[in-house]
Amino acid sequence: MPITDQRVAGHAFLRQLYADPYYPDHVVDKGRTILVRLCERIEADQPSDWAALYVLTRAATEEFNLLEAEFEAAGSEIETVAREEIAEDFWFVASTYGFTDADVEELIATRDW
Repeated sequence: MPITDQRVAGHAFLRQLYADPYYPDHVVDKGRTILVRLCERIEADQPSDWAALYVLTRAATEEFNLLEAEFEAAGSEIETVAREEIAEDFWFVASTYGFTDADVEELIATRDW
């Protein structure tokens, strides 16, 4: 299902990671895919409350947890810059879909990074 919200469709996810050669593009691409898939799930499921949103964001966070090994295999890691960039994009997604008071730490509560 393609994303219908134009603010999301036009958003450059993980922009700062793409700009830094420390983060391999082929792994960052997978992170971008996780975030796009999260948006597609939100549009399809249309969560009506925080609990429903957190189910979706925490599932996406678990995917990022698995991606950490790929960063490490490529000589990189999800460290401070990456953590902040990923968290900001989770907040962008939540706020764009109407959850403007989203607590970033709750959105990514299951993170290992």
